[in-house]
Amino acid sequence: MWRNRRLEAKAYPYLFVDARYEKVRVDGRVVSQGVLIVSAVSEDGMREILGVEVADTESEATYHELFRSLKSRGLWGVELVVSDDHKGLKAAITRHFQGASWQRCQVHYARNLLGIVSFAKRKELGVDLRGIFAATSREQALGIASSVAKKWGEKGNEKVAEHLEEHVEECLSCLAFPESHRRRIRTTNGLERLRARR
Repeated sequence: MWRNRRLEAKAYPYLFVDARYEKVRVDGRVVSQGVLIVSAVSEDGMREILGVEVADTESEATYHELFRSLKSRGLWGVELVVSDDHKGLKAAITRHFQGASWQRCQVHYARNLLGIVSFAKRKELGVDLRGIFAATSREQALGIASSVAKKWGEKGNEKVAEHLEEHVEECLSCLAFPESHRRRIRTTNGLERLRARR
């Protein structure tokens, strides 16, 4: 169904890509397979699911095939791609959407960073991250991030400080887009909510 349906919008400026793993029965055995999901916001502001593919593995090759298929069905006009930081996915995005920005999902990033600290420190770090992500400009966000990194470094959490210094900027691409759009394009949460309703 997905593979043959021609896309109807003139352009899809915002693209969201995520994957989940499901247990499925294949030849009498239960195995784990990846379900790759792509949604987009069209130029008229409507969100739609563009593709759902089952794959043996989440790899650069599977994403290349998925994006090639979507482009052959009419996907174009992509200005921002939102995803987690899976290396194969990022490589496929770079190849297929040259000129588009990449936004690392802020929710995925926060989960990864919170996993570095003890449970007792997660609330404080969560508040600090929300402060960074609430900034209204890239410069403001980077300034807050620098202060937060310094604070956590001084507290003996060098891993948190290094992670912020090296990776938080990947979460700020949405700040180059209209403020009214940012809440919808900073995460892949729309796909997460879709999966929660299944």
